[in-house]
Amino acid sequence: MTGNQELAKKVAENLLQIKAVKLNINQPFTWASGLKSPIYCDNRIALSYPKIRTFIRQEMVKLISDEFGSPDVIAGVATSGIPYGILVAQDLGLPFVYVRQAEKNHGLGNLIEGIVEDGQSVIVIEDLVSTGGSSLKAVEALRKAGCTIKGMVAIFSYNFETANEAFKEAKIRLLTLTDYDTLIEQALVNNYISQKDIESLIAWRQQPEKWGVK
Repeated sequence: MTGNQELAKKVAENLLQIKAVKLNINQPFTWASGLKSPIYCDNRIALSYPKIRTFIRQEMVKLISDEFGSPDVIAGVATSGIPYGILVAQDLGLPFVYVRQAEKNHGLGNLIEGIVEDGQSVIVIEDLVSTGGSSLKAVEALRKAGCTIKGMVAIFSYNFETANEAFKEAKIRLLTLTDYDTLIEQALVNNYISQKDIESLIAWRQQPEKWGVK
């Protein structure tokens, strides 16, 4: 999913430095799903660092231009994909929309906020991809609106096999600036973790639902 390994290392290092990514094997984090995890990734923190925010925007724009050409619309996935999507759309001079997690229960009941037209090509922007469920739900909504999805670009992916299979089945090409393997590698290089932590971190990614269960 990541093509430029030097870029992937730099993005991972930046996220670690600003503590957008936290690693703690002994006191794991609990995700909204209830899953216990030794890693917590909050890429929204990068928005508070102008240089890193700009770097991420520039690299996303370059990735889109190099790999997908020029789409008609940029779409962000609510909520964390919205700010990065806006930055990318502004840079490219393109219309922007965002896709909600669910339809509004008031007003117009929109699922897609903004204007998309039948036949338009879209690049979807995410901040991170875990299982891929919410990301692909946004893709489905855009397809139902008549859009053609050229691909999805995200800052980070956990590279879960279930997500990889889901994207393959949905025929969506996902490209990320960095990923879990690169992050762990950089965390080790920069002494955020020790060599003895690696085995546990690899085991979590392979079977996250069973990790830490005794």
